[in-house]
Amino acid sequence: MSAQPVPASRRKQILRVIFISLLLDLISFTFILPLFPRLLEFYRNLESSQAQSSLLNRIFYGLNAYKQSFSRPISDRYDIVLLGGALGSLFSFLQAMASPIIGTLSDKYGRRTALLWSMAGNIASVALWVTATDFRTFLASRVVGGLSEGNVQLATAMAADISDDKQRGATMALVGVCFSIAFTFGPALGAALANVETVVANPFATAAGFSLFLIVVETVYLYFYLPETLPSSRHTAKVNGATSKDPIDLPATARTNSHTLLNFTHFIFILFFSGMEFSLPFMTYDLFAYTSSQSGRLLGFMGLIAAILQGSVTRRLHPLRVVQLGVVACAASFFLLGRLTTETQLWTAASLLAVTTGTVVTGLNSLSSFEASEGERGGKLGNHRSWG
Repeated sequence: MSAQPVPASRRKQILRVIFISLLLDLISFTFILPLFPRLLEFYRNLESSQAQSSLLNRIFYGLNAYKQSFSRPISDRYDIVLLGGALGSLFSFLQAMASPIIGTLSDKYGRRTALLWSMAGNIASVALWVTATDFRTFLASRVVGGLSEGNVQLATAMAADISDDKQRGATMALVGVCFSIAFTFGPALGAALANVETVVANPFATAAGFSLFLIVVETVYLYFYLPETLPSSRHTAKVNGATSKDPIDLPATARTNSHTLLNFTHFIFILFFSGMEFSLPFMTYDLFAYTSSQSGRLLGFMGLIAAILQGSVTRRLHPLRVVQLGVVACAASFFLLGRLTTETQLWTAASLLAVTTGTVVTGLNSLSSFEASEGERGGKLGNHRSWG
């Protein structure tokens, strides 16, 4: 017996809740992206006069040892870039560890329950950033955030729960649109708020505080308006006229692609793309001395292109064609970035990166959701995300 289909009006209502909550979450998440170079520079300057035993000084000591291991040592001007890359890798590693667990728990206890617990972790993470007057506290906020970041995968699972195969591609594109809109406004807003100093000990407290406000609003909104979407919760069986809540076997899904192949493809793509995407503010900081506001405008421009693409092209093409389009754009952007000398080349490469942002991951998520049966969707999508 399969899950009862979701009525069109109910599906529209749930999609609206998913869209609004995910948009709030991702705008909050993207606040910090253009701030990273200046933020790390602030902590370096703050702790440079402290004892060598401080956490940040020990990290820089390790980075210096790493740089000196090359036959041609890396210049000290790249310290902030290397530290930013290390923090990005740490966040991604922790997310990779947590995603399959969060997804599996959502299959067992429900998407809503798992998402609300994930939101509690996000609130704790951003609250730590608000109070981060030293690097140790800021690092703790990134660790907590990496371990509790399950919002995107759970939103993807919920969107798949309420969509049939014909609706799946357009629904995943809707999730992608949230990313694009968030990248259009989030970085620029975060950069603007960083210029408002309310706490001397933490110049980024205003941006962090507004990020916390958005996360709290999102959590309250989800608590009151998000219903459970797990397909097994919609199974009913009538026994002597009463509704039975005994588990009902869910139908097996006929697979056309291997999860292993999809996960490996996701891993190879993200291995190269996410490093470039995360490093872009550091590249502009180093090559063109971009401020946080300038980096925010660049990321906003990318988000706008991706949003337009998601709403017009991605939702209409087959997911496989979407992935192929994005990979070609990614290769072209990397070619330009490898020969970057002018800002015109930078913005052209950023446009191609935006095409990649609006296509590949959305297409892979759609393909992965097709291969997961109703009772394993959270775990499979969580595992798929952990590979990225």
